[in-house]
Amino acid sequence: MPVNLATTDLPCPLWRRLLALVYDLLIVVAIVMVVGLLCQLATGGQLIRTAGKTVVPIWYQLLQALVVMAYFISSWRRGGQTVGMRSWRIRVTGDDGGTPSLQQALIRALVAASPLVLLMLEPMVGLHATLWTLLLVWTAWFAVALLDPRRRAVHDFAAHTEIRRLA
Repeated sequence: MPVNLATTDLPCPLWRRLLALVYDLLIVVAIVMVVGLLCQLATGGQLIRTAGKTVVPIWYQLLQALVVMAYFISSWRRGGQTVGMRSWRIRVTGDDGGTPSLQQALIRALVAASPLVLLMLEPMVGLHATLWTLLLVWTAWFAVALLDPRRRAVHDFAAHTEIRRLA
């Protein structure tokens, strides 16, 4: 039975896209765990060093980021939906209503993840303050959607995309 991916002209409410994001967070945790296991096996259990101070290799952090971004970008490019978005019947579209281009998906992912750069503050201000700052920035990122008639967040503005409900 073919799936109808026709979208409505109704923008997606913020609560619906945040719940879809929670679903996707579960997928991301699973992806990170599998990549972590494979890297631990490949390094003989010596991936992360904890002698005095925890040291996580930069190549491992970049690999994790690439794999997570690949999940989102490939999902948006294949029908405009992640697993969480399918559950909540929403879809990412370009301004023209079609599937986002590779460039749009890449920009969307990079801008959405850009607040993670704040994690570099942790050695200076501590983990607690860093995580609260990150939460506040992401709240502002999505709060923009409450003010926009098309319910676009910062990353949607940057990539010229929007989230629409499925018909």
